[in-house]
Amino acid sequence: QPATAKWYDRRDSVFIEFCVEDSRDVQVNFDKSKLGFCVSGTEDIKHQNAVELFGEIDPKESKYRRTDRSVLCCLRKAEAGKSWPRLTKDKAKCNWLSVDFNNWKDWEDDSDEDLSSFDKFSEMMNSMGGDDLPDLDGADHDSADSDDE
Repeated sequence: QPATAKWYDRRDSVFIEFCVEDSRDVQVNFDKSKLGFCVSGTEDIKHQNAVELFGEIDPKESKYRRTDRSVLCCLRKAEAGKSWPRLTKDKAKCNWLSVDFNNWKDWEDDSDEDLSSFDKFSEMMNSMGGDDLPDLDGADHDSADSDDE
């Protein structure tokens, strides 16, 4: 059975997160136009995904990292700067795959991408939590109300 996954696009990489808790025996095969994923999850359920990719990747520069909750893959695009409208070669919808809207970004409009995607990948791997949420308690707002004139 395929593992549930979320994906998003960046300037020089595509990221796929396979949502498998307590994964073991992780195997990720990067090919220039395919991705193979095989893992054992909780209750020894085996998950397998085979993805014919929309564009080509550099298998040597592509990486993955396992956590207790998921396996995150960073696919280095063969042609950086070219956006992928979808992850798969076919337009048919995969019921196990969805867009990761929390990380989605229209990077094509950004002229100054501050960190390379790999730096962001490393940074994200280190945090892997929700600590980058904005501070909503109002403690940082030190400007006075401007509408009482």
